Amino acid sequence: MRTRIDDPADARLDDIRDLKHSDAREGLVYAEGPLICGRLVESRFPVRCVVGFGGRLDSFLAEHGEQLAAGIPVYEVSRPVLAEVAGYDMHRGLLAVADRPAPMSVGDVIAGARTLLILEGVGDHENIGSMFRNAAGMGVDGVLFGAGTADPLYRRSVRVSMGHALRMPFAHLPGTVTTWQRSLDELRDSGWRLVSLTPAETAEHLADALVDATGAPWEKVALLVGGEGPGLTEHAMRATDIRARIPMAPGTDSLNVATSAAIAFYERQRSLR
Repeated sequence: MRTRIDDPADARLDDIRDLKHSDAREGLVYAEGPLICGRLVESRFPVRCVVGFGGRLDSFLAEHGEQLAAGIPVYEVSRPVLAEVAGYDMHRGLLAVADRPAPMSVGDVIAGARTLLILEGVGDHENIGSMFRNAAGMGVDGVLFGAGTADPLYRRSVRVSMGHALRMPFAHLPGTVTTWQRSLDELRDSGWRLVSLTPAETAEHLADALVDATGAPWEKVALLVGGEGPGLTEHAMRATDIRARIPMAPGTDSLNVATSAAIAFYERQRSLR
């Protein structure tokens, strides 16, 4: 199905048209570069097409051609054509587009999981992408989204996550800004230890919050983080079992949310050893 296209106005390239300004058509997800395109092909997302430069396509198809479902078009374009269609000069030289499948349920995400990340009010796409990448590298099993969080499948989030946003299970908890926390009661009833991350000095040391009174790790832990700046709402923290802090040097007040989450992931992994 590999086809050469030299006309930027060709309708077959409409899925990637003007990405610089529109980022994505509704219902689509985008992967950029060979690594992330490969992860998209390997994911649950139904691929619509692959677009790229000749050499990039040669190496990509040699590695992933057999994984592409029959009939998926592959379009070879020049660098000037891709730049004109996408709206920017894409140096990675390879794009893949897929449809978004039906959302996963919370039950699907937590089934068999031991460590979860729960986000509230995280609106920065790069932070979300970083947390997916860190979570994948440190044994987190899934991500749940409370109210006010940005789209984890936004193109920048997928890129920063190195494609792990396409691989790691995630779901959205129901409810509004002031009601989504009720879902946390259901998690607790299912045996989850809910840990809020906060810089408050009155909070427990993070390492202590992840183990019980005997020093044994909790079987199932959900780590909650809030948006850059405001952090978790009081509503969310009240709904958790414990508030935990990362000890910091005097004169500092907080860490970037993705960095804080990565430290919490590491401490959780360390507690399980």
